[in-house]
Amino acid sequence: MKALACAFVLGLSIANPVAAMDQTLVRQFEKLDPQTRLEQRCDTEAMERISADKTSFKPDKVIAYTFADPIFKGDKMKAPGAVFRSGGDWYKLAFKCRTNSEHLDVLSFEYKIGELVPRERWDQLYLYP
Repeated sequence: MKALACAFVLGLSIANPVAAMDQTLVRQFEKLDPQTRLEQRCDTEAMERISADKTSFKPDKVIAYTFADPIFKGDKMKAPGAVFRSGGDWYKLAFKCRTNSEHLDVLSFEYKIGELVPRERWDQLYLYP
């Protein structure tokens, strides 16, 4: 399941890292089971928010479970052990996300960017350039 989810986000991130919720994206999300949809929608929101904020980061990939599994409760997701890739490097990330019941609209989102993940740890964490 996680591999399928990663492939889905990778496809989104390559096509357009800051994809607006157009109808094509909505249709792709609607094909996913509810928990995967919540995770993918929140991962996409993380990329959009980080790109839009006044940082030098331009994320093209988010993985919610690198250092710790995400926690799901209803329409909420906490990802305390996430990472994102920007400029070919990986950075630690923690975020909280709440969506509507369909997991298509993000109602609240908070995040904190952490430290750079050293390249020598990438293999053990299944990260890639």
